[in-house]
Amino acid sequence: MVDSRPIQVVPVDIPLTARLHREAERWAGSARPTNIVSAGPGQISVWSFPRPPAVERVLERVEVHFAGQRIAATDRAVRVCETASPPTYYIPPADVNQEYFCRDVGESMCEWKGLARYYALVAGDQRAAQAAWAYPTPFDEFAMLAGFVSFYPARVDWCSVGGEIVQPQPGRFYGGWVTGDLTGPFKGEPGSAGW
Repeated sequence: MVDSRPIQVVPVDIPLTARLHREAERWAGSARPTNIVSAGPGQISVWSFPRPPAVERVLERVEVHFAGQRIAATDRAVRVCETASPPTYYIPPADVNQEYFCRDVGESMCEWKGLARYYALVAGDQRAAQAAWAYPTPFDEFAMLAGFVSFYPARVDWCSVGGEIVQPQPGRFYGGWVTGDLTGPFKGEPGSAGW
């Protein structure tokens, strides 16, 4: 369940490299697969999500567990919804147990949100490389995500939304959380590179 009231997003000047990526991405999403599954009652098609992405407040409890430890739990999550992808869930830093985090190698640039930094999770003798990411200083349009943490469901024991254990988005790069109410196909599946 999401709060249907929009989160205010204010356009600002974006660096040239991000503007160029945005322009390229605008066309990438124009190819639509022929096998889009129609959403039934109580379902949402990821093909109804917007591009550029939208941020929504989440009303259900969101949890992340790794190595038998609860890494994060919140009733204040937000999710980012973008055409063709399951939502990514972001948890406020105050609701994340920082003792299990260490800065990991790698960064990536999202043309919409900005520069992401990656984090490994370490608990006992278990380590999950690049299991989480955050935008320390996102573009102003997505300033509400500053410091919030998202997790790859495939790299932790489990993530849940409203008590439902989620499935990871297909592919190795994407961090979407697939819940039972979503219909696809999802970006990351074979043949989805042009979506």
